[in-house]
Amino acid sequence: MTEEMTDYRTIDFSDLEAASADEVVTHSLVSDVTLPSGRTLALITLHNGRDHKRPNTIGPLTLRELNETLDRLAARAAKGEIDAVAVTGKPYIFAAGADLSNISALSTRDFALKIAQRGHQVLGRLADLGVPSFSFVNGLALGGGLEIALNSTYRTIDSSAAAIALPEVFLGIVPGWGGAYLLPNLIGIENALEVIISNPLKQNRTLKPQQAFDLGIFDAIFSPASFLEDSLAWADRVLTGEEKVERSNTPGRIERATKWPAAIKIARGMLDNRIGPMPLSPYRALDLLEQAAKGTKEAGFAREDEALADLISSDEFAASMYAFDLVQKRAKRPVGAPDKDLARPVTKVGVIGAGLMATQFALLFVRRLQVPVVITDVSAERVEKGVASIHSEIGKLEDKGRIDTDTANRLRSLVTGTTDKADFAACDFVIEAVFEETSVKQDVFREIEQFVAEDAILATNTSSLSVEEIGSVLAHPERLVGFHFFNPVAVMPLVEVVRTPQASDEAVSTAYVIARKLRKNAIGSADAPGFIVNRLLAKVMGEAARAIDEGTALTEVEQAFVPLGLPMGPFELIDLVGWKVAAHVQDTMSSHFPDRFYSSPNLHALAEIDEPLERDRKKRITGWSKKAKKAITGGSSPASREEILRRVEDELAREIRVMLDEGVVPEVEDIDLALILGAGWPFIDGGATAYLDRVGASERAAGGDFHTPQIRGVE
Repeated sequence: MTEEMTDYRTIDFSDLEAASADEVVTHSLVSDVTLPSGRTLALITLHNGRDHKRPNTIGPLTLRELNETLDRLAARAAKGEIDAVAVTGKPYIFAAGADLSNISALSTRDFALKIAQRGHQVLGRLADLGVPSFSFVNGLALGGGLEIALNSTYRTIDSSAAAIALPEVFLGIVPGWGGAYLLPNLIGIENALEVIISNPLKQNRTLKPQQAFDLGIFDAIFSPASFLEDSLAWADRVLTGEEKVERSNTPGRIERATKWPAAIKIARGMLDNRIGPMPLSPYRALDLLEQAAKGTKEAGFAREDEALADLISSDEFAASMYAFDLVQKRAKRPVGAPDKDLARPVTKVGVIGAGLMATQFALLFVRRLQVPVVITDVSAERVEKGVASIHSEIGKLEDKGRIDTDTANRLRSLVTGTTDKADFAACDFVIEAVFEETSVKQDVFREIEQFVAEDAILATNTSSLSVEEIGSVLAHPERLVGFHFFNPVAVMPLVEVVRTPQASDEAVSTAYVIARKLRKNAIGSADAPGFIVNRLLAKVMGEAARAIDEGTALTEVEQAFVPLGLPMGPFELIDLVGWKVAAHVQDTMSSHFPDRFYSSPNLHALAEIDEPLERDRKKRITGWSKKAKKAITGGSSPASREEILRRVEDELAREIRVMLDEGVVPEVEDIDLALILGAGWPFIDGGATAYLDRVGASERAAGGDFHTPQIRGVE
């Protein structure tokens, strides 16, 4: 049987369904709608019977019910009882894609192949009902949810939908229910490459509804106030011929013959340079997109079947599901967090500092907690500037439609500034964002403790200093916790909660509860230098700096780190966070662990100059600034990319083993979770330790693997 002749109707899916007995089924609820023209549209509403916190997902039992529903509707269409079929979702959610909760039980290749085939069989029917089909995407649409829409004849989108994406490559698989074939043939190869490959590799970036509409994924966009009514009226006009659907991004013959191969070639080069050859899913997705330029839809679906079967049953997918489970489950139940009932109620927040980091804190606290926030600094001018900055950012949120005018005005009224520390007297939670020096932080806490209540919680945002030492000047050191954000504060999802030996359960519990209310994921760390993420990033930066000191070219060093899959190379990261900050972190780590952390003379010389790297028009790093070139003293023994990579892998594995032995975190899963959330370590690798196991670094440098063979991604 050739791939073009696969008849899904002859396949027995009963074993797949039996293995999915625990699935939360998303039901297909049907109602007839009489359109203004008198035509009848059968409206399928996808609904799993749960509240909005549990999105609609699609598993084998959901597909069975949807298939049975489409059987009935096709029969009605044949009888002339209905003129169209449409699919929509429960409030705010269309569908969040395939049900991954039971995927480990279905990861054999046979089951994986049937998952792909069943999805193609059922969703593909939306294009073959005998009447036109519509998808009214009223909210979140990811993966298989978006593929429902792609298989439909026409599509509308709610302008307030949370996110639109095909995130499969991020998870180590490919769009396998039509997306890899249908999308490029709908919006063109360059746009499809962005949605299917580039966005997932950019920390799983999603599309906003207007972006998806502009790309041509949807035929119409309507406001949420009357989305369903407008979609039904639009569908009626389409059916009567009054509304002509034009798709300007749909590729023609010339694009398929010329632009398509060129775009694929460029994308392949980008993957080679950015992620290296190790990850499977981006290259498999690229192959599918390349082949989508020609051949039948049936052949395209058959190729997707094989690709999805290979990838779901692969070690890479097992590793990515380990990472997915960490983010979906472990992050929501922090290990070591005290009882949340011990947390102190927070009715007012104080922020010490009025600079960039402090104003980001204040904006986040006032927006998420909606309680009074007071900021302070050394001068009235700095305070006024800080408050004005916060008010400006609130205005930007209002302009973007993220908050309404009443909310914006209320938030502005909650933010005040002062140079009188007595105004902090009513604060329940006070966090500092001052210069990264122990004595400076001690001074501000020593002063503020004179004004706040004895049970007020104090927090330091230090990135690498000893929290216990900072709190040693306090009359009540038990109230102090580390509360380390990552920059940019509004975007990065991680907060490291650092507990000292003196910290009370009340203080630590308050920190965890506040992190949750701020919509951040909190991970506990012992009070050890660099905590979790910065300790390991210091290893990365140290090995990069060592290579420069040996005489290796900057661009060669950056390329050496590509296989790690991090969002940016080490010097690109240093260029972002600041050269002085990076040198300070290296000093902190090397002073505590001089035998394990490298302190680079060149890094300190570059910190003195503090100039950005040279970049080309595409913002790619090309070299040092003129001053930097003069300041660098290069060695005469440059290391190869392979040598640099092996060294950093071994150093990371060795340091992680030390951290576990020291009890910096309870379990290795917390290190992986912290690096995923705080450093952007890719899901595809299954976190850092699975990657280190796979490349042999754990065995070489850490006394053995961190995980079982399945999780670490080897046979």
